[in-house]
Amino acid sequence: MKGTASSRPEEGYVKYVADHKTGPAMELPRWKELNEARTRLYDTGLIGVLPNGVGFGNVSVRTAGDEFLISGTATGDRRVLTPLEYCLVQSFNIEENRVTTRGPVRASSESMSHGAVYRSRASVMCVIHVHSRKIFDAMIAGGSVSTPPEAAYGTPEMALAIASRVAERSVDCGIMVLAGHDEGVLSYGVSVHDALDLILNLYDTYAG
Repeated sequence: MKGTASSRPEEGYVKYVADHKTGPAMELPRWKELNEARTRLYDTGLIGVLPNGVGFGNVSVRTAGDEFLISGTATGDRRVLTPLEYCLVQSFNIEENRVTTRGPVRASSESMSHGAVYRSRASVMCVIHVHSRKIFDAMIAGGSVSTPPEAAYGTPEMALAIASRVAERSVDCGIMVLAGHDEGVLSYGVSVHDALDLILNLYDTYAG
């Protein structure tokens, strides 16, 4: 069974301030592996698009330092992406809710959340954000690691809460439910494979 995503009107819209420079497509290391993982998530319904055309779910991989390549905004309707649909986040300021990006498209609306993970743990190489009602509800009910319900989607408060949850756990791979971002679940790992497995294991348990 495919997952479903919230129909809240603010979902999927970029809320941060972006300094974006249009540039060529970038096939950076681990890009193909990341893109294949995204297609698997699309096929399960964990990444996709709402009936109103708003996309949900995104994936990223660290490139160097705190820089990372992330799927572009408004790409949830496409099963397989190309390098033309990825963006490089070069820097970000969580407190100011501001990012500097480069690429053929603008970065995902969840870029700040991904950046918060990378900045909090140097060993993390991949971050995945998906939506699933069944997984979300099961994680909330089970007392999984969670951001506060009052930390809303697209705010510095959410990014700071994510950073805090990652930093306070002495693990290089993990998963959390974003209580203030309905149906949102985020995983991270030292490889694309590890971050993907965390999501797919939950899918098999609660939503498959």
